Amino acid sequence: MLDIFLSSLGQLFTLSHMLFMLLGVMVGLIVGIIPGLGGIAGMSLLLPFLYGMEPTVALGMLMGLVAVIPTGDTFASVLLGIPGSSASQATVIDGFSLAKKGQAARALSSAFLSSMIGGLIGAVVLTGFILIARPLVLSFSSSELFMLTLLGLSMVAVLSGADLFKGLAACGFGLLVGGIGMAPATGEFRLNLDIDYLFDGLPLVVVGLGIFALPEIIDLLVKRGAIAEKPCRLGEGWRRGIQDVGQQRGLVARCAAIGSLVGTIPGLAGSVVDWLTYGHAVQTAKDKSAFGKGDIRGVIAPESANNACACGAMVPTLLFGVPGSGTAAVFLGGLLLLGLQPGVGMIETHLDLTYTIIWSLALANILGAAMCLLLARPVANLTRVPFATLAPLITVLIIFAAFQATRATGDLLALGAIGVIGVLFKRANWSRPAFLIGFVLAPGAEAYFYQAVQFQGADAFLRPGVLIIGAMILAALFIPIIGAGVKKRRQAMSVGAAATQTNDDKPPHQLGIIDIILLVALLVLAASAWINVSELSLIGGIMPRLAIAIMAVACLAEVARSVIRRPRWKQQGLERESVWLIGFFALVGAMLSIGFITTATLFTLVFLLAIAKLRWWLALLMAMGVTGFLVSMATFLTLTYPQGLLDPLLFGWL
Repeated sequence: MLDIFLSSLGQLFTLSHMLFMLLGVMVGLIVGIIPGLGGIAGMSLLLPFLYGMEPTVALGMLMGLVAVIPTGDTFASVLLGIPGSSASQATVIDGFSLAKKGQAARALSSAFLSSMIGGLIGAVVLTGFILIARPLVLSFSSSELFMLTLLGLSMVAVLSGADLFKGLAACGFGLLVGGIGMAPATGEFRLNLDIDYLFDGLPLVVVGLGIFALPEIIDLLVKRGAIAEKPCRLGEGWRRGIQDVGQQRGLVARCAAIGSLVGTIPGLAGSVVDWLTYGHAVQTAKDKSAFGKGDIRGVIAPESANNACACGAMVPTLLFGVPGSGTAAVFLGGLLLLGLQPGVGMIETHLDLTYTIIWSLALANILGAAMCLLLARPVANLTRVPFATLAPLITVLIIFAAFQATRATGDLLALGAIGVIGVLFKRANWSRPAFLIGFVLAPGAEAYFYQAVQFQGADAFLRPGVLIIGAMILAALFIPIIGAGVKKRRQAMSVGAAATQTNDDKPPHQLGIIDIILLVALLVLAASAWINVSELSLIGGIMPRLAIAIMAVACLAEVARSVIRRPRWKQQGLERESVWLIGFFALVGAMLSIGFITTATLFTLVFLLAIAKLRWWLALLMAMGVTGFLVSMATFLTLTYPQGLLDPLLFGWL
C-alpha cells in the first residue's frame, strides 16, 4: 500500500500533470465565476480534449476543474447576489448581505478559505471511503434517502424564524412547483396546464435565478446606488474573513463532514447539502438574529460543505459507476473516454490512479483557493461600482444562464414568472429559501418514497437508519421550540426590567397588502391544483396533494394568527418594482422577436447611455463585450439562441 501512495504522489508532481491541473483550475474558475454554467458545462468543455491524453495527465485537468468550480462560483453569489450554481444558493443569503454592507472581501476570503479546508477534509474522507465505503453506501436504501430529503425539509422550520407559517406555505408552494411534470412512478402528467414546456418540469437553474437573482437586481435598481451601502476596507475585510474561519473551525469541520457524507449518496449532492449545512449553522447558533442579514456563519457553513461534497460525490462514481452529482456524471463519461472502467476494478487494478485523483482534488483545492484569495481584493471592488453600470451585464448573464438550462424559449418566460414571485416574497419578507428547499427536494422525495413503498412496503420505515434520521428530524423541529421556551422562562424569572426590555425588542406581527395577495393567491392555487390532480391515481398524486395540504393549512394558520393577534399594518408598495418587472418582460419579448444577441447588445448600450450615464465609448465597449461573450459561448457550447428577425442577418455564420 505504501508504494502505491508514493507512486501516486510521484505522478501528482510531474510537470505535465501540474500544468494540466493548473489549466483545469483556471477553466474551473472562469466557469465558476460565470453564473449558471457550473460543473456540467465546464466538464463538457474539457471532454473533447481528452482523446489521446495520458490518463494521469487528463485526470489532473479534470480534477482541477471539479475542485475549483464550487469555489469560483462564490464570486457571483457574494458580489452580485446571483447563485453561481445550484450549490451556492444558500451562500447568497448572507454573502450578498455582507457585500451590501461593504464587507465583500470578508465574505469572499472566509468563503475561499473554508472551501479549501472543506475540500481537504473531503479528500481525507474520500481516502478512507475508498477502503470502507462499499458496505456503507450500499446500506442506504430508498427509505433512508427519503428520510434524508425530509431532513432537508425540516430546515424550513429553522430558516423561517418567527414567520413559521409563511415559511411552511412557501415550502409547500415550492413542493407543488417541484411536482410539475411527470410522476416518476406512474408516468402521469400533473399541473402542466397543457403547456409543452412544463411537461418536463421547471429547471433548477431557472427557479434559483428567478427567486433570488432577479429580485436582488430590481431592489438595487430601485435604490439606485452601489452594491455596497458602506465603503469596504478590503485589507481589513480580507484578514477578518480568515480570522472568522479560525473562530468557526468547529462549524467548518462539522459542515465538511456533512458535505462528505451527503456527497457519497447519489442524487443528494450540492443543491441539498448547502441548505442542510446552512440550517445546521442557524440551528446551532446561540444568536440567530443576524442570519439572513449578513452573518458570516451563513457563508462559512455552505462553502465548507460544497467542496467536501464534490469529493464525496467521487465515491459512488469511482466505486460503483453511479454518479453522485451532475458533474460526476460527466466525469464518469471522461473516465470511459480514457479507457477506465469505474467499479471495483478502480481499486483492484487502478488503485494508483484512484489515489492520483484524490491527491489531485486536494492540491487543486489549495491552488484554487489561493488564486481566488489573490483575486478577492480587486474583484471585491465591483461592490463600489454604481449598480446601474453593472445591471445590464448581470441581467444578460442571468438570461443567458437561464436559457442554458434547457435551451428553450420557455426558460426565459419561466425566469420572469418566478422572478415576479421572488419580488413579492422579498417585498413581503416571505422565506425564499423555504420555497427553493421545497422545489429542490420535491422530485427526490417523491421518487424515493415510491421506491421505498414498492420494494419494502411498510417495513421501509422501520429500518434502523430510518429511525435514526427520523430522530434527527424531530430534533431539528423541536429543539428550537424547546430552546425558545426555556429562554422565555428564564427571562420571566429574571429581573423585571431585563425581561421587559427583551419583550420590547421582539418584533411585532405585521401584515401588508402583498401578504394578503399572497395568502389569497396561494389558497386559490391550492384549490385549483387539488382539482387538477383529483383524477390522478393514489400513488401518482400523493406528493402533490401533500404539497397542497401543507400550503393550504399554513396559509389558513397564518390567516388565523393574523385574526387573533391583530397585526400592525405595514406599507408594502410595489410601484417601482413593477416598472422594472415590465421592462424585463419587454426585454425577453424583444429577444424572442428581434434576436437574442442583437437585443442583448442594444439593451446594454442603451441602458448604459440612458440610465447609467456612461461615456459613449465606454458604453459601446461594454456592449461589444456582451456581444463577444455571447458569440464565444455559442461557439464553445454549440448554443443556438432565439434567432428573431435580425440575428440571422448579423450572426448567421454561427
